[in-house]
Amino acid sequence: MTGILWVVIILLSTIASLGIGTTVGFYLRSTALGRKRSLAELQIQQIIQEAKNDRTTLLLEVKEENIRIRSETDREIQSRKNEVGKQESRITNREESVERKEIEFGRREESVERKEIEFGRQEKSLSDRKTQIEEKESQLNELESQHIAELERIASLTIVDAKDTILKKANDDMKHVLARRYYELDLENKEETDKKAKMHLALALEKLAVSVVYETTLSRVELPNDEMKGRLIGREGRNIRAIEQATGVDLIIDDTPEAIKVSSFDPVRREIARIALTKLVQDGRIHPASIEESVKKAAIEIEITIKDAGEQAIFETGVKGLHPELIKLLGRLKFRTSYGSNVLRHCIEASLIAGTLAAECGANIEVAKTAALLHDIGKALSHEFEGPHAEIGAEMAAKYGISDPIKRAIEEHHDHEKGSVEAFIVVASDAISSARPGARKDTVERYTQRLGELEAVANSFSGIEKSFAIQAGREIRIMVKPEEIDDIAAANLANEVTKKIQDNLAYPGQIRVVVIRETRTVAIAT
Repeated sequence: MTGILWVVIILLSTIASLGIGTTVGFYLRSTALGRKRSLAELQIQQIIQEAKNDRTTLLLEVKEENIRIRSETDREIQSRKNEVGKQESRITNREESVERKEIEFGRREESVERKEIEFGRQEKSLSDRKTQIEEKESQLNELESQHIAELERIASLTIVDAKDTILKKANDDMKHVLARRYYELDLENKEETDKKAKMHLALALEKLAVSVVYETTLSRVELPNDEMKGRLIGREGRNIRAIEQATGVDLIIDDTPEAIKVSSFDPVRREIARIALTKLVQDGRIHPASIEESVKKAAIEIEITIKDAGEQAIFETGVKGLHPELIKLLGRLKFRTSYGSNVLRHCIEASLIAGTLAAECGANIEVAKTAALLHDIGKALSHEFEGPHAEIGAEMAAKYGISDPIKRAIEEHHDHEKGSVEAFIVVASDAISSARPGARKDTVERYTQRLGELEAVANSFSGIEKSFAIQAGREIRIMVKPEEIDDIAAANLANEVTKKIQDNLAYPGQIRVVVIRETRTVAIAT
């Protein structure tokens, strides 16, 4: 019974709980719906209010736009009215102007008619005047002819002769003016130019002080005794023929005691023959087989010497990037002499001088040094090719990849026209190296001939009293007649003599032309 009671209680409690829950849920739901309804109504009212505000704003904007459009339309209409009024005014003015011009045109037509009548009268008057003028011109021409004939009779000159005389006088005056101007400019620039030139040359020579030594390549082989001459000739001359065939030289066996001479146009062949003969004489065994072996050894020795000489020249001058074949050609100059001076030593010396001059003048040092080192490279091949050694050297330089500025400087070092500053530097360094005391020697005949040619060029000009070639032909002093040549003409004469020397003579280095004009006035008191 008790269990049933508990079940009933539980059921009643459950039913009561469900009822209470349902009631509470309904209440809560009703409350939430009421809140949402209130919120929605509030939002609707806000939307309606915003729509009213937007409507009011749009109405105001539409009214303002209508007012603006109406104002612009009124202004445009007024503007067009004003423009139309102006056009009407311009048209009215133009009509008035046309009427005035018509009146003026009528007046001008009347004036033109009057002028045509007047022009007819003037034309007739001008025709009469023209006739009178032609008659007067005829009379003037006749008088002018008579005047000219009278002047020619008095002056004993024709018009052509008078013109020639006047032109010649003007030409002489102009030459005098130009000579004076040149003289003045020369005086203005001489001091500064000489000072700079002396400074550059002094710096170059101070950095390269060399001793004076005569250096020659001998073609003479000393023998221990005269019996060795017979051994060199051999039976029926077989030994001497073998030597000449192997070396390409000529042996001169004469009455010179204990010596023979080696003759060849090729200095390298001559040196190979000299070395081979020296070794044969020392060894004592002279026959065709030993001759051939000795010549081969000498040739190898010379090739090594040539290579070493070329590399030593490169080392001394600091020139870089030369082709090995150019270095060999440079080494061959060790066995070449010019006026008693060794050509390789001359090239090295010229390169060092050129480098110093280029540094002082602001020129390209590498171009100047390289061109000066190679300027006589053509002399190593001058016996194998035809043409001046400067052109041969330039062709060899171009063949082995030398740049164009260096090639041109090599080619132009004996030309009167130079294409670059470096070319002038190469010429100057060549002249400095060649002209230093003891650098060269010459035969008496050639020396005398050169001096005579130099004096002959100076004496070919008029007004020369006498001339002297001094300093081994490095300077020509010209004494002029003071009554025929003044100071200005003396300066002009120096330039003309210099130009003729450059055009007609071949000479190493430079020649200084000095023109001396001296006047003396003597009075005797008794």
